[in-house]
Amino acid sequence: MFFGGFQENMANNENGAQLAKIDPAIISGGMGVRISWWIMSRIVSMMGGLGVVSGTGLEVVYPRLLQDGDPGGHVRRAFTELTRLRPALAGPVWGLFDKYYIEGGRAPGAPYKAVPPCRLTRIENFRPGPDSFWELPREMQVLVLAANFAEVWLAKEGHDRPVGINFLRKVERPLPWALYGAMLAGAAYVLVGAGSPDELPAMIEKLSRHEPAAMSLKVYGTRSDSGAHYAAVRPEVLDVGGAALPVPKFLAIVSSYGLANALASSPATRPYGFVVEGSEAGGHSVAPSKMSFDKAGRPQLVYTDADKADIGAIAGLGLPFWLAGAYTSHARLRAAREVGASGIQFGTLAALSSQSGMAPELRLRVLKLLADGELKVSNSMISPTGFPFKVAQVPGTVSEESVYRGRKRRCDIGLLQVNYLTPEGELGYRCPAEPVDSFLAKGGRVQNTEGRVCLCNALLAAAGVAQVCPGGYVEPAIVTLGEDLDSVRELLAQLPPGHETYTIGKALKFLREAA
Repeated sequence: MFFGGFQENMANNENGAQLAKIDPAIISGGMGVRISWWIMSRIVSMMGGLGVVSGTGLEVVYPRLLQDGDPGGHVRRAFTELTRLRPALAGPVWGLFDKYYIEGGRAPGAPYKAVPPCRLTRIENFRPGPDSFWELPREMQVLVLAANFAEVWLAKEGHDRPVGINFLRKVERPLPWALYGAMLAGAAYVLVGAGSPDELPAMIEKLSRHEPAAMSLKVYGTRSDSGAHYAAVRPEVLDVGGAALPVPKFLAIVSSYGLANALASSPATRPYGFVVEGSEAGGHSVAPSKMSFDKAGRPQLVYTDADKADIGAIAGLGLPFWLAGAYTSHARLRAAREVGASGIQFGTLAALSSQSGMAPELRLRVLKLLADGELKVSNSMISPTGFPFKVAQVPGTVSEESVYRGRKRRCDIGLLQVNYLTPEGELGYRCPAEPVDSFLAKGGRVQNTEGRVCLCNALLAAAGVAQVCPGGYVEPAIVTLGEDLDSVRELLAQLPPGHETYTIGKALKFLREAA
């Protein structure tokens, strides 16, 4: 029945304000680094779905857009709105704009100016007790806030339908300020996965009132009796306040009934609803419950029925839920409806549309491989996080062994670095994809470095903002897709002769007709 509601949304665009109160049945995935960008998400929302932008790495993406000359003037327009709404931010925001903006764009082959990694400084006397509280340097607070505000505001511009934003719990250091920036822009939904998002409901409530909030940090090397570590956000530091903000609906991305039940069991951690993600979805996945290994000791990522979430039990929790991971086929759409889901989330179909943020040349290369029956998507342990990661095998990307081997290891972005405690009691940062000697010197284990790929640089390259390194070497991309490619093939088969790609509008129409 929920697909009937989706069709009603599609047919009644003039009633946007009223329909915005209804949970959309179709949610676009918040994929990668800016694959789910504001242009695509804006269209999805205007057509009656929930357009979701990716909040990952925007504090790197936006300075690179400015160095490319701010094509279309979109960053300037969004920053103008932010400083109109929050005049106290005018000086810092425009200072950042001037720092990175290059009139006409950087010279061909010139590298992007580096953005400082999101590293934390200790807050003295924040709260009494043994716990330690940390925050971003002031400039990075403003940059993270402004970039996330801009992405949501641009997706909302010109219509009154809801827009959502997706965050990874594992990318924790910038998350509090990113969340606040998205809320200042009026994000209607916040989706968080890649870890337990149990602290997000309380943080959202506090930030809606412009109150200080904190989120726990995982710090290796700490003792159980030495207190916990938290990343804090203090709106008053930047003189950001005013009337209370609308509280966005929080959707926890889960892959098991156990986590869903734990979150729903307490008012403090209970989300508005869930996105239940199967192992077929792109990006990161939870490891199989039973791991097997080949003769060389490499993990074999084989999922069985034991790894599937108990959808009936999740439905029994009484909260709205959407199903994600290969739910765009006719049969899976019917299955979602039959188990009482509020709707579905679709990713691969959106990522390969012509309005996604994937670099156009790369997207066309992927679509040609798919049309020729040569595209393969496999589970891999390349991610620095240690979690399985879906990789599309595309020539010229780091999925090719020769491309991976030809890249010099570096860690200059640092989104997936983990925190550890130095002998001096300060935070240190390490990543299994950085140079091996550096990783070992910071207390890492050599086995964790084998086959690891710098996803930060590779995903930025996939979004068309690849870094140029000394000597002219350009960081290669990586493409992550879900396992369900049949719906893309079916949609491509419907195109007129000579057409190689489809719009996000056609993808939504395809889903509606399939329902």
